[in-house]
Amino acid sequence: MTLLQCHIEGVGAIGPGFASLEEFRKLVETGRADPSAPTPVPPPACLPAAERRRAGTSIKLALAAGLQALEVSGRDPTALSTVFASSGGDGDNCHNLCESLASDDRQISPTRFHNSVHNAPSGYWGIALGATATSTSLCAFDASFGAGLLESMAQLVHDRQPCLLIAYDVPYPDPLDRVRDIGGAMGVALALAPEPTARSLARLTLNLGEGPCSELPEAGLEAMRRGIPAGRGLPLLRALVLSESCRLVIDYLDPLRLELELTPCR
Repeated sequence: MTLLQCHIEGVGAIGPGFASLEEFRKLVETGRADPSAPTPVPPPACLPAAERRRAGTSIKLALAAGLQALEVSGRDPTALSTVFASSGGDGDNCHNLCESLASDDRQISPTRFHNSVHNAPSGYWGIALGATATSTSLCAFDASFGAGLLESMAQLVHDRQPCLLIAYDVPYPDPLDRVRDIGGAMGVALALAPEPTARSLARLTLNLGEGPCSELPEAGLEAMRRGIPAGRGLPLLRALVLSESCRLVIDYLDPLRLELELTPCR
């Protein structure tokens, strides 16, 4: 029996070597994905100048991916609930706070402090778009994408209202990366709706299971899937760009997995 079901109306994708879902499609088609390629993170033009200067890479990445999915969906951002999922938040900011606390002058920048909370991207999203709907920020280590998807679909089914999932990760700088190695910066966003519309790209159903996770045939993309927590969503993105009806299994909290069934609407 299906646990949860929704329809995907918009997708955002930014990662190593791709700045959009269309560029991701080209990597799938050519098989030339390079996990070591830089991630093109655009400046957040939607933010006021003061907030734009304060925004770190993780905030810029989350906003950019979310805006891509939002634009395709055509939804009103002021009334769209959001779920932000990240395995580690802003690693650069964490590093700078640790440096300050380890120095002789332990004064912490107010900007660094307010960017240190896990829901900082959600706050910047609200400032940028005037969004006042419910927002959830969560972390589940390598299962963060799966946890975000499960939370988004649960909210959507309960409230019968559209929801936007934004999963993002950025690497930690040295020396933190020695104990938490994230293989690159990536943002994945999904605009979800409870019922099919003219903008629906695919129907998605979700069940809990314990099977092995789906792997990607392209070596570069598989390295991203394994090395970046937000990359656990790449099998779903790949199926979307190829318009494939398929069954997928993605990471969740051991021993559970998320069993997904995707059916294109177009």
